Amino acid sequence: MASHPSNLFTPCATHLTEMPAELQQAADEAWDKIIYRHPHFEQLEAKQQDKIKWHCALSNFICDAILADPEFILTQLNNPQPAEQAFLQAQGDFKQACAQLTTEAELHKLLRQYRRQQMMWIAWQDFNGHINLDQAFEFISSLADQLISQSLDWLYQNLTTTFGTPTSQDIDDKTPGQAQPFFVLGMGKLGGGELNFSSDIDLIFCYPESGKTQGATRSLSNHEFFTRLGQRLITSLHQQTADGFVYRVDMRLRPYGDSGPLVMSYAMLEDYYQEQGRDWERYAMLKARAIVPERWQDHPELDYLNQLIRPFVYRRYIDFSAVEALRKMKKLIAQENRRKGLHNNIKLGEGGIREVEFVVQAFQLIRGGREPELRTRSTRKALQKLLAAGELDEHEIDLLTDGYYFLRKAEHVLQAIADRQTQTLPDNELDKMRLCFAMGFEDWDSFYHALSIRMSQIHQIFNDIIRDDNEEDSDSVQFDYWISQLNGDIAISQLEQDYPNIDAQDFWRQIVECQQQVEKRSVGPRGTDIMTKLMPRLIELCLDSSEPSTTLSRVKDLIIAICTRTAYLELLYENQATCKQLLLFLQASPWIAQQLNKQAFLLDELLDPRQLYRELDANQYKQDLRERLLRIEEDDLEQQMDTLRQFKHAYQLRIAAADLMGYLPLMQVSDHLTWLAEAILEQVVNLAWRQMTSKHGAPESLKGNDKGFVALGYGKLGGLEFGYGSDLDMVFVHNQKSDEQTDGEKPIGNTQFYIRLAQRIMHIFSMQTHAGILYELDLRLRPSGNSGLLVATLNGFKNYQQEEAWTWEHQALVRCRAITGDPDLIQDLNQVRNQILTQPRDLDKLKTDVTKMRLKMFNHLSAGDKDCFDLKQDRGGITDIEFITQYIVLAYSHQHPELTKWSDNIRILRLAATVNVISEEEAEALVEAYKQFRNEGHKLALAKKKVVSKISPFEDSIKQVKAVWQRLFNEE
Repeated sequence: MASHPSNLFTPCATHLTEMPAELQQAADEAWDKIIYRHPHFEQLEAKQQDKIKWHCALSNFICDAILADPEFILTQLNNPQPAEQAFLQAQGDFKQACAQLTTEAELHKLLRQYRRQQMMWIAWQDFNGHINLDQAFEFISSLADQLISQSLDWLYQNLTTTFGTPTSQDIDDKTPGQAQPFFVLGMGKLGGGELNFSSDIDLIFCYPESGKTQGATRSLSNHEFFTRLGQRLITSLHQQTADGFVYRVDMRLRPYGDSGPLVMSYAMLEDYYQEQGRDWERYAMLKARAIVPERWQDHPELDYLNQLIRPFVYRRYIDFSAVEALRKMKKLIAQENRRKGLHNNIKLGEGGIREVEFVVQAFQLIRGGREPELRTRSTRKALQKLLAAGELDEHEIDLLTDGYYFLRKAEHVLQAIADRQTQTLPDNELDKMRLCFAMGFEDWDSFYHALSIRMSQIHQIFNDIIRDDNEEDSDSVQFDYWISQLNGDIAISQLEQDYPNIDAQDFWRQIVECQQQVEKRSVGPRGTDIMTKLMPRLIELCLDSSEPSTTLSRVKDLIIAICTRTAYLELLYENQATCKQLLLFLQASPWIAQQLNKQAFLLDELLDPRQLYRELDANQYKQDLRERLLRIEEDDLEQQMDTLRQFKHAYQLRIAAADLMGYLPLMQVSDHLTWLAEAILEQVVNLAWRQMTSKHGAPESLKGNDKGFVALGYGKLGGLEFGYGSDLDMVFVHNQKSDEQTDGEKPIGNTQFYIRLAQRIMHIFSMQTHAGILYELDLRLRPSGNSGLLVATLNGFKNYQQEEAWTWEHQALVRCRAITGDPDLIQDLNQVRNQILTQPRDLDKLKTDVTKMRLKMFNHLSAGDKDCFDLKQDRGGITDIEFITQYIVLAYSHQHPELTKWSDNIRILRLAATVNVISEEEAEALVEAYKQFRNEGHKLALAKKKVVSKISPFEDSIKQVKAVWQRLFNEE
């Protein structure tokens, strides 16, 4: 058995005259304060005066306690009882005093006075060596237990007088419910019976069963009753009053942390720890100990609570996963050590108190399931159990135990100086002198040397036990902000130090939010492991980007969306180049980020460079989609609609990526987006046709594969100028006789057939599936608009265009072209279009109609101002160029029929210059301006911004467009 290192530390001297001059001066200053406030202290014997001075020289807290409560120290100076007996006597007196209380204010006052008195007396005896460290631990921890339990007992009784006794639900008619206890779990050093001198207390509140209170006029649910009780208990301990506070109470170790309920039933606790409990919570629960009033100390539910916790903490098998969890904690410690000031921290620094605790806890978690003797909450006792179990040799146990006692004694002295929670070595000479003197060292250098040796020995053992041979990757990250339990203040401080230009608090908030969301999902062990390695790298890439917070926000949303897809996480982790490329896309385009968040499968498109930039043409889009749909059963509409949507999202994403990376110029981007929409429209028409004909047959006059149907594209689709968010402006036309019907088992009239066909097309496009919709359809350009039939006849379309259509509808016809349908009907519609566009017009009336419509659009739709330019609606922008183009076609096609050949603006403008309707210079100016505006529009669409931009880059183009407009329309 190892020789038990001494836990008794004696000061260098116990007589005032033997103290260093600096301490004697501190003693005199403290004595002056005392006798100024309490002159009767001068009547004390010289020996008693010297005792007070000696202790006050070492502790401002002792001096302040005497100033606040002078009579207590006078009674203790004359108390002949041993420390243990005096402490028991004080506990009995305190219990009796609690029984006499009538208000919460009285409770608060008594708690604070009693705590101050007892802590002052413990410090007094700790400094002079009258008690050893084990006794100090016992007194401090027992005091906390009593303060918590007596406060809880009084508050419980007080609440029951108002709301009744919390009771479980009746078992049956003959078996009433049982009164419910309230258990406080003391965590950390409180649970282990090794509380610091000036420590926070970590608590968790729980109760056995749900039910409601009984015995009072007003009833509450048990949960509400115990929540109120917990809140009042925290207030009784934590609230700062004129008498100070009792303990700083930390509830963050409870399930779900600050976002979780304050109190939990056993069922809630069990569900949480079985399904969501994390590694660090297992470490925390190692020390969990119920603190209860006397009334519940033998309650059977207390045993059940211990049985509930034990399986979560201790596994039945030898649990080596605990070592990996400890390595993560080691990484956290290493990061904290890199921060300024932590090298002098005897708790968190290398070789500090925490490293001893982690070594012990690691063995407890690994072996505790098989070796019950290791299941102790005390670090000191656990060290001896590890020796007995042969987990560590005698020399290692001696070093760890000796080091632990030395560090804990130093911690006690540090905190007892001013009753302040600190583990950092002092930087002022007086406190340095106090520390080394109380520890038994003549000077600071000899104390620091002894401390350094012990911390070095502890750190060596710590490293030997948890060494990881695969730390190279994690070490490549400058600072791991993803590691669990990283303190928020530390993280923010590190961010502010390394990245002063970012909003550190917002950046850290997003990391925490991402962690919380990931924890709610079933990531699994493998996913968690990959996330632990991947996220530090992603966060660092975000920090190195031009917009760290924005990029992190998009990374966060994506990770939350894909965290259950381990294959994607592994792909990103294993391929750093792919990871960097993904971040480029996310940073460049919130539109891409949004697509990826909605449809995780799109990552396959972005992360495969062979597919990403593969060149396609119009026919290949159609062929690829046709082949995908052929693999699906004809009657599986749901799968067909999903395939259509996935195809659209995948190829649209490829186009966007090629656009962002500069592989596609503007004109080709629009071409590809248009070809994609055409391919989808063609297949949607085919799907809708099959559904209709399978039920009703086809119109009886049709021959072969004809449908007697055409889908006309208007606007951007018709003009081959499709964008990322463009709608489909459509008009449907058929050429079958209205007085005929279909030839199926359930025949219907042709008019009804084609209306239902259009409705099926609209349904396939607009149906909201988990993959979203295909495209928004706009059918308002059909004859008679919303009041007209969904599908026009050829003659109806022709007659309407000739006799009823407004000028703006003829303008729209300029950008109209057939997308899919029967060739003969397409030829007929082309003739109608050509006939309408080439008819002679009154130029004055045409100019008036065009300019009025343009002014109306500008007044109602423009979003620009003096500094910002609405690319589409402002004067000199896209709509002006489109109206100029449409005017040219309507005004001059009767002279130059070739102007009707194309439906896109750029080719029409260049053709207009060829036939001398406008000059070459004007045509090129309009074309270049149009390309510039649309290029910016694409970028804004990918950035999910309105088509409004700073006016300065476009001033020349705007001026040139306005000049052409003024010449053509004689407007100033």
